[in-house]
Amino acid sequence: MTGPLGVLVTIVLFLLVLGSLVLIHELGHFITARLAGIRVLEFGIGFPPRAKVLRSKGETLYTLNWLPIGGFVKLEGEDGDAGDDPRSFVRARLPVRLFILAAGVLMNLITAFLIFTLIAWLATPFVGLRFGAVDPGSPAATAGLRAGDAILAVDGRQYEFFGKGDVLTDLKDNAGRTVTITIERADGRVEPVTATLRPKAEIDASVVDGVARIGPLGISQLNARFFGTQPRDLPSSIAIGAGETTRWFGVILGGLGDLARQIVTNPTAAPPVAGPVGIATQISDIFFGAGIVMTLYVAGILSANLALVNALPFPPLDGGRMLIIVLKSIFGTRISLRAERLTYLVGFVFLFAFLIWVTGFDILRILSGGS
Repeated sequence: MTGPLGVLVTIVLFLLVLGSLVLIHELGHFITARLAGIRVLEFGIGFPPRAKVLRSKGETLYTLNWLPIGGFVKLEGEDGDAGDDPRSFVRARLPVRLFILAAGVLMNLITAFLIFTLIAWLATPFVGLRFGAVDPGSPAATAGLRAGDAILAVDGRQYEFFGKGDVLTDLKDNAGRTVTITIERADGRVEPVTATLRPKAEIDASVVDGVARIGPLGISQLNARFFGTQPRDLPSSIAIGAGETTRWFGVILGGLGDLARQIVTNPTAAPPVAGPVGIATQISDIFFGAGIVMTLYVAGILSANLALVNALPFPPLDGGRMLIIVLKSIFGTRISLRAERLTYLVGFVFLFAFLIWVTGFDILRILSGGS
């Protein structure tokens, strides 16, 4: 979707997805602080300026704020000032403070796990293959396939998103054979088509620099086509949820390592990560191109991403605050409150500058027609 309406939908999707994940993160801090007896001064939905007080009874002020990006929790003494309140955050035992800070990360990990598990349990999509071009004289052209068609199955086999195998692998494995391909036409009609695939020897003869110039069917400009849903039993869904959470946590960790190496070796190159603008665009593309289930899957990835990033030992992220608290418990007053606050301020400036830097590349990609 393009135009003003497309931009509006993109913004709404971004705020809804990322804002919800940030709010869940803050809810982790809020719940654990309340359970630990720490005084919670305010729980805000969105960021100030304040729009409305939702509830003012009791010791916690619940507010709705104008900037609709997640939320925040304000704890008594979280700024490091000891004060006189025995329920102040800074007066709590070290394990309690560390657990409260880690709770946001844990909530995002649990959220990612639950999203992946629910998709696997109730709505695993099938994955086909849409192609935008057909090679002249190829088996696809002979079989009557047209640009814009999609392959839904090969010899009756459909491919689950969390299952093994895919369309391209099956086509390669059946090189030289005659197969029945279930085709979805551009107008939505579904029909079986018989095609005799190129033999393996012909494909191997086209290899240049290790890459085959032709495939068994003769299609290109490939994109995933998600369709239908397939439920499965809960135990295997839980295993998939845990596996996907672990897998994406590792992928994101590797991506952060690549980012760090690139910043050191080639800081002027486009970073291998997306900023807010890039994330918003990607969420919108997936929503319109792949549907709500895959948009939810991306939300799971972003939740795992948010967990890992916040766990980094860099102020003012949760991991950085945990590091400062541990160092203060070791070195005591040698780390002053002023030095602690200055550390958070410098860290915030660096993070903000990093976001601006990444967003600049996001905008350049969009203006140049990339994604």
